[in-house]
Amino acid sequence: MKKKLLAVMLTAAMAVTTLAGCGSGAASDSASTDAGSTEAAADAGSSDAAASTDTSGSGKRVAVAMPTQSSERWINDGANMKTQLEAKGYTVDLQYAEDDVQAQVSQIENMIAAGADCLVIAAIDSGALVNVEEQAKNAGIPIIAYDRLLMDTDAVSYYATFDNKGVGTAIGKYIVENATKNGNKGLEAVSGAGDKMNIELLMGSPDDNNALMLYNGLMEELQPYFDNGTLVCKSGRTSFDDTCILRWSQETAQQNMENYLTGFYSDEDIDIVASAFDGFAYGAKAALEGAGYTADNWPLITGQDAELMAVKNIIGGSQTMSIYKDTRLLAEKCVTMVEAVVNGAQPEINDTEQYNNGKIVVPSYLCTPVAVDVDNYKSIIVDGGYYTEDQLAN
Repeated sequence: MKKKLLAVMLTAAMAVTTLAGCGSGAASDSASTDAGSTEAAADAGSSDAAASTDTSGSGKRVAVAMPTQSSERWINDGANMKTQLEAKGYTVDLQYAEDDVQAQVSQIENMIAAGADCLVIAAIDSGALVNVEEQAKNAGIPIIAYDRLLMDTDAVSYYATFDNKGVGTAIGKYIVENATKNGNKGLEAVSGAGDKMNIELLMGSPDDNNALMLYNGLMEELQPYFDNGTLVCKSGRTSFDDTCILRWSQETAQQNMENYLTGFYSDEDIDIVASAFDGFAYGAKAALEGAGYTADNWPLITGQDAELMAVKNIIGGSQTMSIYKDTRLLAEKCVTMVEAVVNGAQPEINDTEQYNNGKIVVPSYLCTPVAVDVDNYKSIIVDGGYYTEDQLAN
């Protein structure tokens, strides 16, 4: 009753905000439904959930705030979450804010006013959500952080994510083991032959805690080779602050790469693009093509998310690898957390130390990232039912 009264009060207090946000929220719901019906990854993961007869969520409302539909992986995340929760009888309010921080704040305020029983939030900028998270806490609404840690708040109950430092470690290990120069494969062999390799870094958004953790994992693997001169960054931009890209912008990544190629590689080729995201890899590809790179001098390019286009590019040779993150599994783990918090139980967690958000250490479940390239994508992605051969061929 207390929560219902507060919901009514909040609704009245935010009438203007609600009216302003309804259009975007309705559009997001419509778009996310369409996207969910067409995305293969979501379809592949939905059959088991749809077949479930579990109705433990009957009568309960889960609000899911996602950052953007401009990236394929967030469309898949939202669709998987919606499918699995609805299969258990929950009513799901899924909204995308299209990387507009204030739009996400307004959406979450409206979700609280509508009487959500649980909030799942993949933040655009978690620093901007502290006040609205406090509103949810005061209304007795538990919060699950999804893929991106919610910082500086004690309102978050659990965190479902991939091992973010592990993503960086996997990218770094791949570079160490597979970078090739003059027939020598692996940085140890390149170093032993007295060669060096030119590398540039495209790292994630500074307002996303995951991005820094990825960078730290990457640099733990690569730093020894910077130190001994095997890896050379001609731009000199190797710190996180110098290489981070706000809002994971593909356009900025392309711009940065164009500037690097023009400013530092007019008389020498770049050998490695350490990219933290498939979108960055697309931007790097466009910049390299514009600079006249061909198969003969194409660099090793990394990525993250194993988007459909990225896997096609891996098959075609314009991207070397990506980190596969099965969004079906992540959604499943998050759903168990939702069920726990709304029913007073405890979900499975496997990390109680790593994710300190500045207020509390958030109990977390970390899914394992997997590096995929032209040699293993079939066994991991196709055989795993994430994409079909037909999708990858078209």
